[in-house]
Amino acid sequence: MNLSVGIVGLPNVGKSTLFNALLKKQQALAANYPFTTIEPNIGVVPVPDARLTTLAEIVATKELPLIPLPSRERVSRRTSGGVREGWPPLKPATVEFVDIAGLVKGASDGAGLGNKFLSHIRETKVIAHVVRAFEDPDVMREGSMGVKEDYETIQTELILSDLQVLERAKKSKDRQLLSILSSIESKLNQGIAVRNIELTDEEQEATQGLFLLSAKPEIVVLNVSEEDYSQERMEETYYQYTNILALPRENFVVICAKIESELAGLSEEEQTQYLQELGLQESGLERLIKKAYDMLGLISFLTAGEKEVRAWTVRKSASAVEAAGEIHTDFMKRFIKAEVISFDDYIAVGGRKKAREVGKARLEGKDYIVQDGDVIEFKIGS
Repeated sequence: MNLSVGIVGLPNVGKSTLFNALLKKQQALAANYPFTTIEPNIGVVPVPDARLTTLAEIVATKELPLIPLPSRERVSRRTSGGVREGWPPLKPATVEFVDIAGLVKGASDGAGLGNKFLSHIRETKVIAHVVRAFEDPDVMREGSMGVKEDYETIQTELILSDLQVLERAKKSKDRQLLSILSSIESKLNQGIAVRNIELTDEEQEATQGLFLLSAKPEIVVLNVSEEDYSQERMEETYYQYTNILALPRENFVVICAKIESELAGLSEEEQTQYLQELGLQESGLERLIKKAYDMLGLISFLTAGEKEVRAWTVRKSASAVEAAGEIHTDFMKRFIKAEVISFDDYIAVGGRKKAREVGKARLEGKDYIVQDGDVIEFKIGS
């Protein structure tokens, strides 16, 4: 399952700096002038998941119970030199990040570098809207007046682009479709994004193929200063901006692109220590990816064997046969059973063989609903 996140915002709000940090290498030119990013920079980033390291250790060493669960520090020490010799390769789930050039007021009508970049957003599943929440006299503001105005500028351009799409779609002779489009158009003209409109199943189905920009789930990424990047200060930031933008807290992620960029150049052990000094448990990358997962209703199931230890992404309501299809489409046709062990049970008893002996491994059918962290081995017929 492809998870793609489009990083958008006004010029010079920190999009490319964040993108560089996420990729852990300088793939996008982060310069202090408008329209640095001419083409969308795309990179595939592994989803951080310490469970894979734990599974790989058990598979390789057949070690006994690991309770309590390994701490972040233990995982870091264990992997600081990379995966140990003899361990199976780790293959985490991935997220595709797309760094889209800075939009400006009038982009839907071709201003700045035009609505070419709006088409890049259309191909992503989640919008990460970076908003400048820091002051720096050395970084010029391009069309920026304040957080609220900056946020609304981008929202307006997405809505205007959607109105253009609806206008073209209204050439249809389907009266039912025209009625649905007219209703949505009315809300858009009031400045209401499609994601905030309660659509019926019929309305959702009718508009699905239009790929409306304002319908996409949105994460508001508040890019704060280094001084504000601590757990205590972040709580104040959440409170402040949920009021300013009148959005629920769960829509936000607070990051400091500068610090994330610094973290990217450190070893895992050094990253852990740095984050601890800030009073943070996770990096901005981890929190951003988790937020994207939550908004799309996604989870990860795991497979563990001598050839590889891997995380696979599925939607929360996915059945066992659908999960099998993520590995290979033929698995859906040839599905017999799924042997399922919860991650906690797997590490508590020390692997699949022991889990079978103590009754922690269970056989499930096609309709079993996969849970996050399930370690699954599929039984496939010929």
